[in-house]
Amino acid sequence: MPVRSGTQLSRKLGQKKQRRTSEAEEHQSPPGASQTPPPKEPRLDLPTTLGPQRSIYFSNRPARLGLEFFDQPAVSLARAFLGQVLVRQLDDGTELRGRIVETEAYLGPEDKAAHSRGGRQTPRNRSMFMKPGTLYVYLIYGMYFCMNVSSQGDGACVLLRALEPLEGLETMRQLRSTYRRASTGRALKDRELCSGPSKLCQALAIDKSFDQRDLTKDKAMWLERGPPQPREPAVVAAARVGIGSAGEWAQKPLRFYIQGSPWVSVIDRAAERDAQV
Repeated sequence: MPVRSGTQLSRKLGQKKQRRTSEAEEHQSPPGASQTPPPKEPRLDLPTTLGPQRSIYFSNRPARLGLEFFDQPAVSLARAFLGQVLVRQLDDGTELRGRIVETEAYLGPEDKAAHSRGGRQTPRNRSMFMKPGTLYVYLIYGMYFCMNVSSQGDGACVLLRALEPLEGLETMRQLRSTYRRASTGRALKDRELCSGPSKLCQALAIDKSFDQRDLTKDKAMWLERGPPQPREPAVVAAARVGIGSAGEWAQKPLRFYIQGSPWVSVIDRAAERDAQV
């Protein structure tokens, strides 16, 4: 009947309009978008609920520190590192930042605790004999990495022991959870993210591929001048950690940390009392 045919035609036109509207909405949404996004690798993706993570300290990005900063003896460089900001840029552009609060100096061939003791050079420690500012990354216990930066003097370097996380904390937390060997399911506290040399390597996704990179030129990691502090922090000089077999060198005060910082890996109360005398 003509009335029925008109009704059917109207319904068909309405259905086509709905399909066109649905297709338009589909093109306006990001591919694969849904209310519950599929899980991705932590090192490449920030949680969707967080949005861009930016620290109030870094609205204007400081310039990276150059060779003139690194070209100094290990002890003075270890002290100079305190308060500066280490930056790690991940492959997806996410930037992680942490203020250095603890370091150790290794003085080269004379230092019985250094990998370069006696002047020995191997493929593993070659970075220690390269120009100041070169990264020396090595594996310990077959599973953890430690990161050093070469200083003035053959075979001398500075171990970065702890950071105060400033930017990208949730990404750091995800990375640490990913690389932790025995995960308890408990979320790591902020002060646990980078409070140790291997912890900070996990939190910043640093592995052996960073060995021999130039910190003055590398695109994925660099050092920036730290934000100004209300007052000059007190620095504690204490014995280094985990080098008991180095004889008298085990007791030399070549570890430096910012007193009172909750981000330091190991507190030496005796050294702090001596510093106040």
